[in-house]
Amino acid sequence: MAPSKKSAPKASTSKKRPAEQLSDAEESAPRKVAKVYPIFEKPSERKAQQNSTFKWIWPALGPKATCLHGVNLQPESRTKVAAFDLDGCLIGSSFGKKSKSGAPPEFQWWRPSIPTKLKEVYDEGYSVVIITNQALRSGALTEWKKKLPEVPFRLLAATARDGYRKPMPGMWYELERIFAQDGVQIDIESSFFVGDAAGRRNDHAGTDRKWALNIGIPFFTPEEYFLKLPAAPYTLTGFHPSSLPTDSPQITPTSTPLVASRSPEVVLFVGYPSLGKSTFYRKHFEPAGYVHINQDILKTRDKCIKAAEEAVKEGKSCVIDNTNRNVDTRKYYVDLAKRLQVPVRCVIFEGSSDLAWHNNLYRAYNLPPALVHKESKREMVPYTAYTSFKAQYQEPAVGEGFSEIKRVNWVFEGDEGVRKRWSMWLQIDGK
Repeated sequence: MAPSKKSAPKASTSKKRPAEQLSDAEESAPRKVAKVYPIFEKPSERKAQQNSTFKWIWPALGPKATCLHGVNLQPESRTKVAAFDLDGCLIGSSFGKKSKSGAPPEFQWWRPSIPTKLKEVYDEGYSVVIITNQALRSGALTEWKKKLPEVPFRLLAATARDGYRKPMPGMWYELERIFAQDGVQIDIESSFFVGDAAGRRNDHAGTDRKWALNIGIPFFTPEEYFLKLPAAPYTLTGFHPSSLPTDSPQITPTSTPLVASRSPEVVLFVGYPSLGKSTFYRKHFEPAGYVHINQDILKTRDKCIKAAEEAVKEGKSCVIDNTNRNVDTRKYYVDLAKRLQVPVRCVIFEGSSDLAWHNNLYRAYNLPPALVHKESKREMVPYTAYTSFKAQYQEPAVGEGFSEIKRVNWVFEGDEGVRKRWSMWLQIDGK
């Protein structure tokens, strides 16, 4: 189904609570709880595990060790993968169901047939893998009671809002890497993923279905897979690149050249972070000798103004590659151009906050490996940078002192492999 567009990501409304909320919940609950499987005990508090079939593999995965990785028994790497979400899929969801005493609910399988079904799928030649967003490192591990399927399996658990959290595909990339170390390439078409966050009317989210779409793996809900019920209607909310127009010209107006023949001049970029301003500079203005001035590099506005003045006095044109969100911010450079008696033009980078945030997630977490090695590391831009820009944005006008205003529409550039990664559902919060 086609995705529907919504506003910029908001705080999560998922019924699966984040780690900090889980920690608070545990602290307020009675300390005496039912026995838990060793898998859900803190490593620092765990006794000798000679009798345990499950073990964590340390260190955890990822640059910040935010993806936990564990194995039960000795799972083989097989070409076919049967992947399952945990809460609401293999086990009953433990959220929103506290007893009157405040104690966590007792563990139960989502359906009594689940253990048998997991054994069957393993015997059919699948690798059983659990893929979950649960925060296993939080203080709420006691809410994860008795969740250990009695079959060989591998578990990957995202513990932070980063490239590992579904629907971000980071956990699948790690699984492919782990299997490749065993000389096994996963057959995606013969594999499948089962999850309850499917975008149906009463689902808490659609992140499981989005994760499957990102990977290209067949998807089933627990009702479809375990109970053989027909598929239910669903709607996936949030931003998806397929909602963008495909017939817009990249640069308007086209009646005048983008790069001026005379020199020097000041060109002021305006737009959200992550809309390709720096890439646009390198493609169009750097070859013409324009000096690049960016506050992320120079750190202060005063240094940017000084650099612009030095460039113009040396007879060079320059590009102010900042967000330049309002009239007051732009006035510093307009006034500088007037004082130095050179023209100043404005280039507006069109694109919503949803698109900009999507690009931010792509650059920080989902670049293809070939681009990661070629480009410098892009750190995640805080979401507040987008909300503050939106709140303070004032549309540029010629009356501010610009000799011309051009507009640049976002147009994706890259081969099909790169486009595939950029075109995924990318989010680290929300539904």
